Amino acid sequence: MINLSPPRFLQRFVKNVIWNFPDEENGVFLTFDDGPTRDVTPWVLEQLRKYNAKATFFCLAKNVEMNPDIYSQILADGHSVGNHSYSHIKGWRTDTSQYMQDIIYANSFIKSNLFRPPYGRITPRQLLLLRHRYRIILWDVLSMDYSKRVSPRSVASYVINNVHPGAIVVFHDSLKAQRNLRYALPRVLEEVSAKGFVFKPIVLPDKR
Repeated sequence: MINLSPPRFLQRFVKNVIWNFPDEENGVFLTFDDGPTRDVTPWVLEQLRKYNAKATFFCLAKNVEMNPDIYSQILADGHSVGNHSYSHIKGWRTDTSQYMQDIIYANSFIKSNLFRPPYGRITPRQLLLLRHRYRIILWDVLSMDYSKRVSPRSVASYVINNVHPGAIVVFHDSLKAQRNLRYALPRVLEEVSAKGFVFKPIVLPDKR
């Protein structure tokens, strides 16, 4: 059994980030972190096409640099993209100036006003600096697809049982997650669609 959705009190306490979209009536927001990867992302795009599903890919710029054709295909398929840093550094363990430089460099590869901190970890100072430029997107349904301790069946059932209107769901289009992802994603797409939900990309206006 996995249960890693952030507590409601934490969602209320941590401001200037987006955990979900409570005004949505039937939209669900699938997100994929850490790609694009040549062995996984094209397969993810194929699965999404089967259900006319749109998603948001929080890309590592180093992977965009290595796989520009796959990144271009993500955009051509109508998905949103977000900055997930260049090198997946941990905000809590990184000097703020170094952290910001990594993200600014990533922005030269990923043109987006969306940002998701690697590991979901960010210091108050980093958050203060970034919130003027980016919409900072976290989540309220974490699939745990990257964990070897969680079975593929558990990943699928957790997401299916916890989606709700406006939910932001985290998957990973990475080699580390592919065992669980390849089992879970088709089942999530099928069963969540059958419940009447629509998979939407995250599109938000620029900060003013």
